[in-house]
Amino acid sequence: MIKKFIPLFVVLMAVLVIVMIFLSLASSKKMVVVQDGNIEQKPIEMQAGIFQDSDCGMVIDDLVDASQVITKSGKSWFFHDHGGMVKWLEDKEFRNSAKIWVMSRDTKKWIEAEEAFYSLVDKTPMGYGFGAYEKNNQEYVNFDTMRLRILRGETLRNPLIRKQLLGN
Repeated sequence: MIKKFIPLFVVLMAVLVIVMIFLSLASSKKMVVVQDGNIEQKPIEMQAGIFQDSDCGMVIDDLVDASQVITKSGKSWFFHDHGGMVKWLEDKEFRNSAKIWVMSRDTKKWIEAEEAFYSLVDKTPMGYGFGAYEKNNQEYVNFDTMRLRILRGETLRNPLIRKQLLGN
């Protein structure tokens, strides 16, 4: 009878060890989710693999489509896709007073989100398709149009919009 439970016991112990390893790794990494003290509302120098997206919780492994939302009180939140940032910000009471910075794909520097131009068809981490650019192109849209399209669901995540913009 006891021999029947030995394999089950071994499997349970292995699962327990794996869970313990994952928990210890997660607590030792110390991801940055929110940062306080940025009263000047300037973009914070980010490093890939250290910051966590405030919308979806994923680790920000690439800064190509990164953005930051900074309140007047100095709290900063971080995102790896502008689409997620817009959706996250929509119901916040500080959405109209926060400073928003986006990483420019063409100049590779932080620029104010409202001064950027946005492609509709870039490959982005969460698939919204809005890459930010400092230099305008006739196919790009402004911040307000990008925001409205995201809130309406007019992104590459929508199969009908994807087909309309990319033809596939």
